[in-house]
Amino acid sequence: MPVLRADLDAIDIKILRELQRDGRMTNVELAERVGISAPPCLRRVRKLEEAGIIEGYHALLNGPKLGFDLVAFCMVGLRRQSDADLKSFAKRVEAWPIVREAWMVSGDSDFLLRCTAENLTVFQNFVIEVLTADEHVDTVRTMLTIRQVKQLGLVEV
Repeated sequence: MPVLRADLDAIDIKILRELQRDGRMTNVELAERVGISAPPCLRRVRKLEEAGIIEGYHALLNGPKLGFDLVAFCMVGLRRQSDADLKSFAKRVEAWPIVREAWMVSGDSDFLLRCTAENLTVFQNFVIEVLTADEHVDTVRTMLTIRQVKQLGLVEV
């Protein structure tokens, strides 16, 4: 049975906040930060993992230091919005490494893609040779980013 926010107490919320800030801390350090001893802290973390509230732990990489200097967003409109076409396009997106996040959206577009590339030429080649060439794609609007001004965990708890 899924855990709902109503089932989380103040300690669970503190655990989620702390892990979202620093997922590498030890259980002992986490327990100290949330004000409980280590064994119950570990039990709570495991319960949150088993409930699917904590989906995983990831390293946050610095793209520019790894040679990925460009971040862009693509708003993609499909020719048709049938369930089969939406699913087929979503499946294709999974195979494109330049696309780091993809969202099916409502409004003027059908998908919003966050792309990371080494440079403008690599991104342009992807847009022209892959994205706009896809049989499902009708329109593509791109937005190049200037700089990131905020980056937080995915949700506020």
